[in-house]
Amino acid sequence: MADEDELAVANRSGQVSADVASWPTGRLLSVAARVVEKRFEDFLAGCGLTHAGMITLHHLADGPRSQRELAVLCRVTDQTMSRTIEHLERGGHVARSQDRHDRRRTSVKITPAGRRALATVRREERESDVLLGAVEDYDHFRRQLMALIVAVTSAPDD
Repeated sequence: MADEDELAVANRSGQVSADVASWPTGRLLSVAARVVEKRFEDFLAGCGLTHAGMITLHHLADGPRSQRELAVLCRVTDQTMSRTIEHLERGGHVARSQDRHDRRRTSVKITPAGRRALATVRREERESDVLLGAVEDYDHFRRQLMALIVAVTSAPDD
C-alpha cells in the first residue's frame, strides 16, 4: 500500500514519469498490479460486481456449473463461493436452481444481465486507458504475464 500512496503523491507533483524509469522491475510490477487492481475494483463496483464475482461469471460463461465446481475453479472455499453467488444473485447476474440430476446439488447459471456485465468488464479491461488499454499489445502483454506466472510458480523454492 505504501507504493500506491507514494505513487499518488508523486503523480500529483508530476514526478512519476521522470522517476519511474529508475525503479527496479519488481517494484514496477508491484506498483502496476496495485494501481490497476484498485482501479479495476472501482470499475467492477460500478457494475455491481466484485473481483470474485467477475471470475465466477467468467467460469459460468460456457454454461451452468454446480456451486462446488465453481469453488474449485475459482480456488475458494465452498462458503466463500456461496457468499459470492448470493451477491451475484442479488445483482441479477446469476440464477440458482436445484440440479435436475442430483437434487442435493445447486446449479448456477449466468443470466443475460450477467453476460452483459461480463462483456462490459472484458471490453473495459482491454480498451480503457484507465485499465490496460494503455498497453500497446494487449495479447502479447497477457502472454508475457502468463509466462512469468508459470515460470515463477513452477520454479523450486530456495
